[in-house]
Amino acid sequence: MRIDVALDHRDIDAELARLHQRMHTRGDALHAMPTVATPLPGMVFRYREVDGEFYVYVEDTVRRALAGCTVFNRVRDADRNASRFLRSPHSRYAGGYQRRGLATAVYTWALAAGLCLVSGPRQSPGAHRLWQALAARHELLYVRLGAEALQVLPGAPDGPESEAFGTRMVLLGAGWDSARLARLAGSGYDFEPVARG
Repeated sequence: MRIDVALDHRDIDAELARLHQRMHTRGDALHAMPTVATPLPGMVFRYREVDGEFYVYVEDTVRRALAGCTVFNRVRDADRNASRFLRSPHSRYAGGYQRRGLATAVYTWALAAGLCLVSGPRQSPGAHRLWQALAARHELLYVRLGAEALQVLPGAPDGPESEAFGTRMVLLGAGWDSARLARLAGSGYDFEPVARG
């Protein structure tokens, strides 16, 4: 899991502006989405589900702008059983809305709803800090993810293992623990800590 992603916020800002316009265009798939109240003044979450993936749009109703969005993707590189319970979030927030707790609020909402979140193989430094902060309130596992098995590592990996494609973090949502995840993921999954070799 590499911490080396750098984003071009000019492209993100333009993309969010286009999405916001679509959200207010009658007949568009993004128009009139359901909303969720937030603890953030002037902000509302709009959400939709497409093929088992969840999209959460954070709208600034005061400035009439889309602050950002988070997509909770299915985990494509995992066994089908695990992909029923895990979602991999990917966020894009406009430069002026970063470091204001928006992504934290969206992830907290998803975890409270019972989603289990798995990181991607690469993260930006800001995303990594977010995951570490959420780990103060939600159980965090380091795992080795693969099509055949999901193994919990005995702690934060280091060396080559820390940068391996299959090394990920998992945040357990409300109502989950590693034992329950193991039962529902199926017998092909090993949730006992494995020794580093």
